[in-house]
Amino acid sequence: MLLHACCAPCSSAIVEWMLANGIRPTIFYYNPNIFPLEEYEIRKQESKRHAESLGIRWIDGDYGHNEWLDHVRSLKDEPERGRRCELCFTLRLTATARQAKELGLEWFATTLASSRWKSLEQIERAGLAAEQAVPGTRFWARNWRKGGLQERRNQLLREYQFYNQQYCGCEFSMRHLNATDK
Repeated sequence: MLLHACCAPCSSAIVEWMLANGIRPTIFYYNPNIFPLEEYEIRKQESKRHAESLGIRWIDGDYGHNEWLDHVRSLKDEPERGRRCELCFTLRLTATARQAKELGLEWFATTLASSRWKSLEQIERAGLAAEQAVPGTRFWARNWRKGGLQERRNQLLREYQFYNQQYCGCEFSMRHLNATDK
């Protein structure tokens, strides 16, 4: 199983659940949406630290922020959970499916489905689009918010002393966050 991880806090309880259920994931950190670069590096290092602490393989995807921006720029004024978010999910999960195929793994999943701020329907559509774009892969659509995983995520956040971001990562969500702070 290749698990696309958006950040260490979101992946922590999911990885713990997978390991307890006989699934040993490989973590794929691919998040070209994160801005600025310093924020990206902090989140990346936390994800890597978490995987290493569990002895789990961790793969660093390319940052590629400018390429990501070229794809979503026309949707910059979309609200959160709008078309920009679904396009972002699709781009990231298609890269995950390609990585899974390269590794000889049939299944891939994402930690994006753990965030209460994200649309589960958009994530599922994005995962299925990625599955169709990369024949031989299968997307595991799962609601990671259930079964006590959200509470466990919060416990692990404190135990590991993870950096916990306050926005999805892209400059457009940051702009929205800054506008609501005023």
